[in-house]
Amino acid sequence: MSRNKADRKDSKDKVVRIRDWQEFKRLAMNHRPDSVVYSIEQYGLSPERGLTCLRLIMPTQEVYYIFLDFPRENKLRETGIPIRKDRKGNRYIEDKEVIDFLRTQLERKDLTICSYWTI
Repeated sequence: MSRNKADRKDSKDKVVRIRDWQEFKRLAMNHRPDSVVYSIEQYGLSPERGLTCLRLIMPTQEVYYIFLDFPRENKLRETGIPIRKDRKGNRYIEDKEVIDFLRTQLERKDLTICSYWTI
């Protein structure tokens, strides 16, 4: 393996958790990533255990930045993205609202935003 490839691999192994939406936004504006990946996850501390936690992953040259947003009443605490309820009372977050929010807040209509699904 060449030195250059080894350097890139080592730097990409670093993951930094960002606890504040404004800080994540600032980093995204500075780094101007090609994409942001999101996942809507089950919030284990919630009595309903609904899909109400949002994880944002921003890959950059140096590191992967991770931001988690948790529910507070009927919206996410940091971003304010609304949490909806279906006819059965299950809580959920609309993919379109996440995508629109990110493009608007990060002022990037060209930003690729992908959902990450795990089973």
